[in-house]
Order: sequence, then C-alpha cells, then structure tokens
Amino acid sequence: MKILILITALLSVVGTKDGCKKSKDNTAYKGRLEIKGMCMNYTIKLLAGNLDTSMIESKWIDDNTNKSYTNVFALGSRCSFPASIEQGEEFLFTIDSTTVQNCSVCLAYYPTPSKRLSIKVIDK
Repeated sequence: MKILILITALLSVVGTKDGCKKSKDNTAYKGRLEIKGMCMNYTIKLLAGNLDTSMIESKWIDDNTNKSYTNVFALGSRCSFPASIEQGEEFLFTIDSTTVQNCSVCLAYYPTPSKRLSIKVIDK
C-alpha cells in the first residue's frame, strides 16, 4: 500500500513539472529589418505569418524620420540577433521567450515601437 502511495505521489510531481515549462512557439514567421538603429534599437516588420496582432504595432511612426510603418515590433533578443542581417533584409524567425538575454548593449537611444518581441532567426 505504501508503495502505491509513493508511486502515485511521484507521478503527480513528475506530471506537474512539465506543466511549469515555458513552451516555445515553433511557428515560422517572415520578417524584414526595417530600421537598424544604433545600439541594437532595431525595428522589424512582420511580412508573413499569423502572429497575434496584440503583440505588434499595427501602425508606428519613427520620430526621427516621420516615416510610418505597419505591423512592426522592436527587437527584444538583442544578444542573439545576427549582426550579418542588414537593414531591408528579409529573414525567417520564431518567437523565443525562453532564451535569457544577458549581454552588454550600449545605451544610446533610437526610437523603436513600444511592443518588443524576443525572436530567434532561422538559418536558411
């Protein structure tokens, strides 16, 4: 009887442990680096994919240029974004909120949308 209780308790702990893990969204989206601002203040436009519209700015204006952008977000994953991607370049990405971003980034300011996403670029 004690063994049955022990096994049940162990299974309940193991079963709830998986529920605490953050899930990764493996859906691929297509984006373009619209603004490669100083100090990784990057603005990315969603080109393709069904991303929740509450996660991006449907319309945003760059205060420096007064240029209007649609369906954009600020880069949240500054540490892992490839330096080789240039302004205007398109790329595929997934949402990645599980990666910890602990790197040094300078503090110079360039305007970005208020909504920020951590992403992982998919190698072609």
